[in-house]
Amino acid sequence: MSSSNGLTCFTNCLLPLEDGSLVEKDLWIDERRGVLLDSQKTFFERKERPARIIDLQGNILSPGFLDIQINGAYGFDFSVFEGANTYRKGLNTVAEKIVETGVTSLVPTLITQEKSLYPTILPLLRPFTHPHGATILGWHAEGPFLQLAKRGAHAPVFLKSASSGFASFEDMYGAANLAYAEDWLMDDGGLAAGVRIVTAAPEIEGVMDAVKPLVERGVVFSIGHSIATTDIAAAAVRRGARLITHLFNAMPQLHHRDPSIIGLLGASPHVALPTTPTPSPAYAPAERPTRDFAKPQSEAFDEHETPPQTPVLAATHGAGRVHGMHLERGKVAEGPFERPFYELIVDGIHSHPNSVRLAYNAYPEGCILITDAMKILDPHLKDGVHEWRDGKRFVKEGVKLYLEGTDTLAGSVVTLDTCVRNFSSFTGCSLGEAIKCATLNPAKCLGIENRKGTLRPGADADLVVLDRKGNVLSTWVSGKEVWKKA
Repeated sequence: MSSSNGLTCFTNCLLPLEDGSLVEKDLWIDERRGVLLDSQKTFFERKERPARIIDLQGNILSPGFLDIQINGAYGFDFSVFEGANTYRKGLNTVAEKIVETGVTSLVPTLITQEKSLYPTILPLLRPFTHPHGATILGWHAEGPFLQLAKRGAHAPVFLKSASSGFASFEDMYGAANLAYAEDWLMDDGGLAAGVRIVTAAPEIEGVMDAVKPLVERGVVFSIGHSIATTDIAAAAVRRGARLITHLFNAMPQLHHRDPSIIGLLGASPHVALPTTPTPSPAYAPAERPTRDFAKPQSEAFDEHETPPQTPVLAATHGAGRVHGMHLERGKVAEGPFERPFYELIVDGIHSHPNSVRLAYNAYPEGCILITDAMKILDPHLKDGVHEWRDGKRFVKEGVKLYLEGTDTLAGSVVTLDTCVRNFSSFTGCSLGEAIKCATLNPAKCLGIENRKGTLRPGADADLVVLDRKGNVLSTWVSGKEVWKKA
């Protein structure tokens, strides 16, 4: 059913605002253009009321969810190439089906690959909107410029240093795939080069020199799979790094003398950090160990002890430098350092609920919920034993996966709507605040908050209807209902 004049009004609903609150208010959309409307402006300009009224019976009408790190779903792995047609078919399957979890936009993630696969796969991940499914926003390359000691499931033989700086990234991904980004949406409504994310370890040789050139080309640089000290991580942020890949996982744990990457969430305005730290030496190929299948298989989990790091010298902290003080209680003096966004996998497995709450309380505005899901993400997949890869099988118990015959975790199959519900439960925040971490925050990180993750007039009419417990009831893309709960 469609509106005769193209106007639809959702009424009797709660809308999540950008401050995390929920307000009872109507929302108008233009079905034909697939955008959100300013109801008053539209009425006075067109002298029309919506021909279609949808009563949401007090439920929540949210922007559609954005998943900016997902490795696959519904049997398809974004990192496996078996021909262009097969790849496109798998991509379309994910786009069609994932809307049942409230996701209306996603960034397919490739874990570390053999070099020849990048220029083959990345062009297939240029942004597009499926007519009956989610929008592909572009690609996320996680690797191969990663720290061996924090590699997770990334194949050691393919890990690289970036000895030529940015040229190493161009050589790996293809220069055309790192060309300067144009406007995200072109004049004809089509999608341009699109959002791209690169996860790399800034301490690896040459990576720090590549941060600024990548950022200048519209790439979101994310710190991950790294043993970077606080100084190195902060220097990467000063050069433009904007995100932390799956916080707590595949990085050193918080230490009070050097909080490392995690410490960026509490970056003090009273501390002057160096801008040109010395990177750690790269590993020689001979030092790369073989795969140990007794360890966790999720790409986010650690596989090795963190090697010793050079202590941070007290002299680097610029004692006495203060960027401002307040006399008012509760005020926080912010300096020129802008804290990065950070991803959290909120399945109750990758990070303890207390850790999730600590991170959120430290920096709520930077929190982004992700699934980091494997190809076996499928809410209809029954518990039991299933085929996996390399002749192995896994046992599914709810959102937990184990290799058959072991207690070894095999990765994430949590859906993003489940992460939203878990997050509200773990942190004690409101459902509206949890929704923000799956909508506005990822959109802001990608620089597309004018079109996605928001209910601003003129934004894309990508919407998800939730009950008051956060369960998905229906999903809309570009003003059209693409999924509805039976």
